[in-house]
Amino acid sequence: MYNCLIIEDEPLAAEILRDYIGEVSDLHLVGMCRDVMSASEYLRNQKIDVLFVDIHLPKVKGIDFIRTIQNQYQVILTTAYNQYAIEGFDLNVVDYLLKPIEFSRFLQAIQKLKKNQPLVNIEASTQKDAFHFFNVDKKQVKVFIKDILYIESLKDYVKIHTAKNYLVTKLQIGELESLLASANFLRIHKSYVVNLDKVSAYSATHVEIDGHEIPVGRSYKELVMKQLKS
Repeated sequence: MYNCLIIEDEPLAAEILRDYIGEVSDLHLVGMCRDVMSASEYLRNQKIDVLFVDIHLPKVKGIDFIRTIQNQYQVILTTAYNQYAIEGFDLNVVDYLLKPIEFSRFLQAIQKLKKNQPLVNIEASTQKDAFHFFNVDKKQVKVFIKDILYIESLKDYVKIHTAKNYLVTKLQIGELESLLASANFLRIHKSYVVNLDKVSAYSATHVEIDGHEIPVGRSYKELVMKQLKS
């Protein structure tokens, strides 16, 4: 049984995918989301095997989201635009479905899905290669997810801290939190998201990463303590 999550902001397209999934006995629909931020909650709390991802999503594009989760899930792209096909297959997606999607074409994608080898989970070595390009001073800068220590909000910008340096890009912290939702990052304060793998020490008020003390917000304290203790 494959647990499926639909990430699609067009209600009609989402309903079609829901109906198609319901017709295949070994597919199980776990949820339907309109954007990456909503999907991140499912990825934190549910076992998901297959993502049906629309490319043109609000705030965070589907392609950008897929770059951060490479090889963690089976991904089937759904879109009305064919110009992203090469980029999609470069990201090792299972298939690329053009809307309107016929049921016969959907079944072809599922057959490809079943032929793929089982994927490893987030703790496995494939995560080391996940990356994202960030817009910095009119150029795209590649950052490997594993190298990020923590993210700091600067209102409409964020400062992304790594062990070697930092970069500033125009993104809201909630958007970046969603991009990193499945990569062991956690929001600990309204202005900070941290890489849990990099935490060297913590207390009820701060976490320590690479010699930096980062505050824990009051409203985040219970969740942060629970995550760090586990």
